[in-house]
Amino acid sequence: MFPTRALLGRSVWKVLPNLPPIRTTKRSATILPNFVGLKFSIHNGKTYQDVLITEEMVGRKLGEFVLTRKRFSYKLSKNK
Repeated sequence: MFPTRALLGRSVWKVLPNLPPIRTTKRSATILPNFVGLKFSIHNGKTYQDVLITEEMVGRKLGEFVLTRKRFSYKLSKNK
């Protein structure tokens, strides 16, 4: 397991390689404790969105943190 940045001093994590996020379309995958501190790119049906895994997310599903639908709102026209 990789140490998280919170446990390391600044000079140590500055040297760690900045790994690219793990790309996945598996929204139903359960988040495990060894995922903490990793960055995932989760597919929402159109694009990939980056999510950083924290301790509070353990036990939940990856898809819970990426929305698949846009917000809808009615726009009132001012020319009535």
